[in-house]
Amino acid sequence: MLTSEQAKINQEKYGYNELAEGKRKSTVRIFLEQFEDFLVIILIIAAIVSGFLGDAESAVVIFVVITINAILGTVQTVKAEQSLKSLKQLSAPEAKVIRDGVMVQIPSREVTVGDEVILEAGDRVPADGRLLDVASLKADESALTGESLSVEKSLEEAPAGAALGDQTNRVFSGSFVTYGRGTFEVTSIGMDTEVGRIARLLKTTSEKKTPLQMNLDDFGKKLSIIILVFCGILFAVNVVRGGSAADAFLFAVALAVAAIPEALSSIVTIVLSFGTQKMAKEHAIIRKLQAVEGLGSVSVICSDKTGTLTQNKMTVEDYYVDGRRIPAKDIDLSACNEEKLLIFSMLCNDSVNADGQEIGDPTETALINVGSRLGTDASEIRKMYPRQSEIPFDSDRKLMSTQHRIDGAEIIVVKGAVDVLLGRMSSIRTGETVRDITEDDRLEIERQNMEFSRDGLRVLAFAYKEIEGARALTLEDEDGLIFLGLISMMDPPREESKAAVSECKAAGIKPVMITGDHKVTAAAIARKIGILRDDSEACEGAVIEDMSDEELQDFVEKISVYARVSPEHKIRIVRAWQEKGNIVAMTGDGVNDAPALKQADIGVAMGITGSEVSKDAASMVLTDDNFATIIKAVENGRNIYQNIKNSIQFLLSGNFGAILAVLYSSVAGLPVPFAPVHLLFINLLTDSLPAIALGLEPHTQNVMQEKPRPMDESILTGKYLLSIGTEGLCIGIMTMAAFYIGYVSGDSVLASTMAFGTLCTGRLVHGFNCKSKRPVLFTNRFFNNIYLIGAFAIGLLLITGVLTIPGLHGIFKVVTLNLGQLLTVYGLALLNLPVIQLMKKIRS
Repeated sequence: MLTSEQAKINQEKYGYNELAEGKRKSTVRIFLEQFEDFLVIILIIAAIVSGFLGDAESAVVIFVVITINAILGTVQTVKAEQSLKSLKQLSAPEAKVIRDGVMVQIPSREVTVGDEVILEAGDRVPADGRLLDVASLKADESALTGESLSVEKSLEEAPAGAALGDQTNRVFSGSFVTYGRGTFEVTSIGMDTEVGRIARLLKTTSEKKTPLQMNLDDFGKKLSIIILVFCGILFAVNVVRGGSAADAFLFAVALAVAAIPEALSSIVTIVLSFGTQKMAKEHAIIRKLQAVEGLGSVSVICSDKTGTLTQNKMTVEDYYVDGRRIPAKDIDLSACNEEKLLIFSMLCNDSVNADGQEIGDPTETALINVGSRLGTDASEIRKMYPRQSEIPFDSDRKLMSTQHRIDGAEIIVVKGAVDVLLGRMSSIRTGETVRDITEDDRLEIERQNMEFSRDGLRVLAFAYKEIEGARALTLEDEDGLIFLGLISMMDPPREESKAAVSECKAAGIKPVMITGDHKVTAAAIARKIGILRDDSEACEGAVIEDMSDEELQDFVEKISVYARVSPEHKIRIVRAWQEKGNIVAMTGDGVNDAPALKQADIGVAMGITGSEVSKDAASMVLTDDNFATIIKAVENGRNIYQNIKNSIQFLLSGNFGAILAVLYSSVAGLPVPFAPVHLLFINLLTDSLPAIALGLEPHTQNVMQEKPRPMDESILTGKYLLSIGTEGLCIGIMTMAAFYIGYVSGDSVLASTMAFGTLCTGRLVHGFNCKSKRPVLFTNRFFNNIYLIGAFAIGLLLITGVLTIPGLHGIFKVVTLNLGQLLTVYGLALLNLPVIQLMKKIRS
């Protein structure tokens, strides 16, 4: 214990017991970072040059578009992570310490190294330390270790290098005392605690870009360079032919603006935002927009066990009574010994279940919950047979005894570890008979205990005996007992986990369990839900401790279950899968999961049982804590990615059609078919709505029959580029056909007007071609997207207004079309539909 003066000296030496918080980016810095994209930089340069050449219209439009994009990006990023702030909240608000020889209550931030801290049931541990004294002390360390059961503490020194969950002579900051009492000497505070170590990992763990982000970055650079080279050639051709350099440059800039889909990032953001709303209705809250699409690329899901694949609630699985193993669902209270075992398990028990709120040790609450399910209330049983005396549980005896008056006799009920109770039994009860216990009886009980243990079950043995008169119990009363039965328990798998794992595998995704729990327990759960096929696929974290990163990369493919792992192990496992070219999702709920959630491509936290730290580090939070929701989210992600690809195909094939028309006109020595304002009109008014609508195309389940796409697979695959090229060629041909029809009349403005009208309307029609890789004409799917139908109607109304309202002709540099010319424009535009649908039919 310390004096007040010593405590003050230590506080100056070690600092306060709190977690340091890293410096965060300002909102202004985040906003400016949105302009670092290569494509955005090109557009800014184009806007500045346009302004200098007097085309203020184009400059303003460009700046408006990229500013909207930057604002959208900033809003998403400013939802800054609160991981360290949440870690701080794990600390106990106050702590009881011995100072100057007396107990005082102080704020936990003032606890320092060397302090002697007093712990009681219900306290949160304020710092890391070594136990000095224990009295049946149990602590819930699941947030740090992932182990579902409370840990029994003792003064016995743990072996060197023992896993966190096996250091029973120590307590850790952020854990919770569930039973008993004790005192400990503080050895670490603040950033030096286990929680502090996790905080450091969070600060040094980098977030990953999703495949779509990487693809769009790469795509934007390549596309921009190609378009700039093409525009440079076009500029040179026009100048060589004697055109005005200023006009030629202005048109080249306008074409660049039209060809570069600068609204693409906004469209992607809008589509992802709609995706998050859909997923929220299906119990998945997306914290980071890009995670929606990233889910669709996931090839490995590393899942925590406790609370994710399991219910995070101890449940009675089996009784062993009268020499038979009886599943909990088949317990028969009309059978004498089954009823007696149930009643005794409620009497030798300190937990309560009041108004649905469970208070006490999880194993004890499991015992009274099975009674509630069978219609037997623990509080009523305890009123009938009140406790008269007791010997509380302690970790040395591994027993608990209570005394009750039952049917006129004084009965002592004892529960505890099987191996301990077996040594204290002299008799066994079978049916209505009590007889001497034999060696065969003992071997059979041991065999059944081993069978339960292999199944990952926690086992309690129950015995009893009659004593003379009501009196205080002594340790000698725990000898000469009558064996009644065994009760096995476990944190069972969620009902939907098995089906979700099966669907996961069918979609080409490998499920991996990573837990702080014991290997036997983890393997048993993994076998039940289909993750584990062979015991050789399970290992403990210590096995990978000394492996190099290269060795671990070869090792991870062989392992499906990791037990007794530390936060560092989790990060290394996730990183090893990533190094092998996989997109990794990591699920979890504890503080110990947070660094791995952040390291993973997609971090998935549990919304009900999850700690605030895990939620803040994750990309997605499940409001129902249901592993199956992740698989549903993967399906959504795959559909959204496909829809975004359809939007990109729509934009690029239409842009390519415009470029081909301009290129043909330049080579053929024809007038330029479009004015700059035409290209801006198409790009900003009639392209954006269909592109967004395609992003909202109704989802299909077919995507879950495909394997995850490779991480390094570009959006611009050979087949994809071929589709864009052939569809763009078709649009370009129809556009130039309209241009020639107008041009033969000797009016170049009429030719330009008809080309503009055909290109604009043709692109609107082309939206229906881009709904699917397969032909959809004459199928139910053709009309299943009301957003696309609405976008087509609005776009058609706009272009018809431009072509027919005289007041708009000056602005848009067009002439009035007569009915025949208007029908020609619409006919050529509509012809794109059957032609491209036929090409899709041939390709598919």
